[in-house]
Amino acid sequence: MRKIVYGLLALLILAVGAFLIFAPGIVEGGMNKVVATPLPTVGERAKALHPRLAIADMHADTLLWRRSLLDPATRGQVDLPRLEAGNVALQIFSSVTKTPKGQNYDSNGADTDNITLLTVAQLQPPRTWNSLLQRSLWHAEKLGRAEAGSEGRLRIVRRGIDVRRLLADRAAGRKVTGALLSIEGLQNLEGRLGNLGRLHAAGFRMAGLAHFYDNEVAGSMHGVRKGGLTPLGRQVVREMERRGMIVDIAHSSHAAVAEILAMAKRPVVSSHGGVQATCQVNRNLTDAEIRGVARTGGLVGIGYWDAAVCDLRPAAIAAAIAHVRDLVGVDHVALGSDFDGAVTTGFDTAGLINVTQALVDRGFTDAEIAKVMGGNLLRLLAGLP
Repeated sequence: MRKIVYGLLALLILAVGAFLIFAPGIVEGGMNKVVATPLPTVGERAKALHPRLAIADMHADTLLWRRSLLDPATRGQVDLPRLEAGNVALQIFSSVTKTPKGQNYDSNGADTDNITLLTVAQLQPPRTWNSLLQRSLWHAEKLGRAEAGSEGRLRIVRRGIDVRRLLADRAAGRKVTGALLSIEGLQNLEGRLGNLGRLHAAGFRMAGLAHFYDNEVAGSMHGVRKGGLTPLGRQVVREMERRGMIVDIAHSSHAAVAEILAMAKRPVVSSHGGVQATCQVNRNLTDAEIRGVARTGGLVGIGYWDAAVCDLRPAAIAAAIAHVRDLVGVDHVALGSDFDGAVTTGFDTAGLINVTQALVDRGFTDAEIAKVMGGNLLRLLAGLP
């Protein structure tokens, strides 16, 4: 009997070990896909222009997954080698802390969470298992460790002066990529305004108020009630602006977006998504919302996945970008990939020249392409206090 018990224990240990080793990669491999997609033929103009661009992207969820940011990966869409191959000057990395089971674009409650099991399976510190705040602080630590181990190739930026130094170093020929921390849904405040200071101290400089469900701060476009800002939410927006943090309306309900735009005194962004004029999905921005973002001096980040632009081809990305340009001007549109955000795309970050070519094909000038591909976002970030 004792041998049987020991044998069963051994099998259990092996099963748990196999789960911890293989499950995180299997889960991510089924979510962050790059699939065969018709891509444009890259011409001589794009080949000459792309290496001269200062490229910046407003949203990637890479910190959620258990893999090294510094090593080339066989799964997912972003790592440092691929950022370098794509000529990315700066990547904004978002902290995802909670997503509902059965996640969808229409209606989700807050009573379930996919991320808890992932934190355990990835062997994250126990403090992250039941605290959304600690999950974000852990993501900041992960990015800090990547910076420390990068031999100067990855640099976290927190202030405008950091952005300006980054660009000067790259112009001088130094091989360095910038990284900035953001938050996908302020449920990680855990209902306390004071936690915003802890997140700011950890390096977070941008935050979306809601993600896939209504929280204590704001209604979500995918929530049950889809309400506006809560009293805490109005305090949060004011405190973010006081600290110079960028307010991100991506995923917020239309009611919350209207309130944010009405009270904003600093530029507001929609970090990743699409526009309803080219892709009628409920999470995409209306023309009125795009105009509202532009009035604040902010940016609309265009994503690369099907529900953002209704196609995976770069031409669809260029069509959405062109709509924003034509509606409010080229100074108010940027890249917002949502890479590694459980989305399927037609290329990874190493393939960004396909977006450059799609903009060329759409008739954008070199100066316009430079603004869209990163100039607009870097200008905004250069103003951080």
